[in-house]
Order: sequence, then C-alpha cells, then structure tokens
Amino acid sequence: MQITPYLWFDHRAEEAMAFYTSIFDDSRIGHVERYPDESLDPHFAGMSGKVIMGSFDLCGQPFLCLDGGPQFPINPAISFYCAFDDQAAIETAWQRLSADGKVLMEFQAYPWAPAYGWLQDRYGVSWQLALTAGDRPPQRITPLLMFTGPAAGRAEQAMRDYTALFDAAGIDAVVAYEDGDGDTPGLVKHARFHLGDNHFMAMDSTLPHDFTFNEGISLFVSCRDQAEIDRYWNALTAGGGSESQCGWCKDPFGVSWQIIPANMGELLAAGPAAVQAMMAMRKINIAELEQAGRGQ
Repeated sequence: MQITPYLWFDHRAEEAMAFYTSIFDDSRIGHVERYPDESLDPHFAGMSGKVIMGSFDLCGQPFLCLDGGPQFPINPAISFYCAFDDQAAIETAWQRLSADGKVLMEFQAYPWAPAYGWLQDRYGVSWQLALTAGDRPPQRITPLLMFTGPAAGRAEQAMRDYTALFDAAGIDAVVAYEDGDGDTPGLVKHARFHLGDNHFMAMDSTLPHDFTFNEGISLFVSCRDQAEIDRYWNALTAGGGSESQCGWCKDPFGVSWQIIPANMGELLAAGPAAVQAMMAMRKINIAELEQAGRGQ
C-alpha cells in the first residue's frame, strides 16, 4: 500500500517538477499525463496540455502532482522534512529552495540540529532542512503534518486513528512540549509514525497561524480493490470527515486524502464516458467505471 504526497499547483506543475529534481540527488521525473484538448472534453476547458497527473521522486520519496488552478494554495500545514549529512549539500539546497520564497525559520544552528531551516519555496511548498548528527529518519524526505487552528492539539489522536486504520502501522516516537518550550505542555512537539512502509512526522502548534490543512497537499492512497477503497473512505469520512468529488475526501482533522484504485489510469483510458462517470462520483466505484468504459 503506497501513500503518496500529492501537490496541487496553479499551472506550474511541470516547472516545479523540473526545479525539484534539479536540486535533490537520486531524483527523477516519472510518467506525466496531460489534460486532453478541450474540444474533446469540455470538462477541461483552458487546461489543454497542462499536467493532469505527474509523478516524480526525490531521494527515493515519491510525489504526485497536477495543475489544478488557484483554488487551493499550498501552505505549510504539510511540509517536507529533509535530512542531510553533508554541509555543502544542505547549504546549496537551502539557497536554491529559498530563492524567491519565504523563510519561516532562519537557517542556522539549533539545539536539535547543527544546521536547520524552514522555508516556503516559490511554489508554496514548505521544506524543513536539517543537518543530521547520526539520528537520521528512515526516509531522506518525510511528510510532516502540523496540526494548527481547529486541528491544534489533535496530533496524537490523528496518529492513533491512522495507525488503527492502515495495516502494518505504528507510532514510533512521541515527544511532548514541556514548560518553557513555547507551546502547550503535553501536546505533541514532535512525533514519528508509519503506515506500512510510508513514514510521517507530526506536531501540534497552538500558536497563531494563517493556515491549516487544505487540498493543496493531499495524501494519495493507491488501493488494490473496491473493498480497500470502501474501508479507507468510510473510516476517513466518519466522525466529522467529509466527502468531495473524484475520490477526494477530508478526515475529521481536515487532512485531505485521495482514495483511488491502483488501475485508475487503465479505467479512464477506456474513453470519455469513463472520465465523465468519474467526474460525477464522490467515492470511486470501480464497477461503475468499468461499465461506463464498456458503454453500458
């Protein structure tokens, strides 16, 4: 089971993929699908040739992205923690990622790292760069969920819910705020958890922020069958979650997910009728997509 960060760009996906893969080693752009000509499908007016699904890897961490327009600006509620073991490499990455971006925490020495900085790049994506001193995370790049605003104080409950839902999952470490740490004692200062082979970090922040989770970065779950789709969809939308279209939903904490069959590309390749059927769905129904593709 693969859970992949999915980035919603405002018509700059191809540019962003090229930019990121030029910075990180062991990186590549994978398969890129493009919107059809709008004369063939009016659903995609003004998007002809833009990226409808792009895949790329950075240091072994897979990403997906699309050109979706300005509706959902990417924000720092989900950032990417990047571990480096080379001073020159982290300095180069910082310089390139911060160019035309916004510094959220200055790049310097901190008690937890000899060099660390947090930034939001020119596309809105947030990166936390850290020079490790032996305690390197299982992944070079790890998605980090910050529970702010209405979700503040709920990081530990979210981790419990996620690890109960997904197979081969667990909470690996939790460090709580203490007096003098600048936030509410007892809430999650830093935590690590895994869902299968997918590693994540989490933290709470009750400080004033002008962002919280949105669709700008979602978590894309590739499902093997309808039973798996039903299981994840029903659990994530229960207890205050919400349904959206085309396999998108939000969990009770506000995190956006895409619950998608692994063979979605094959299903949609059957033709416009399958695409139109998918556009009308909330939870994906594989049997209905197959019927639409056969013209039934």
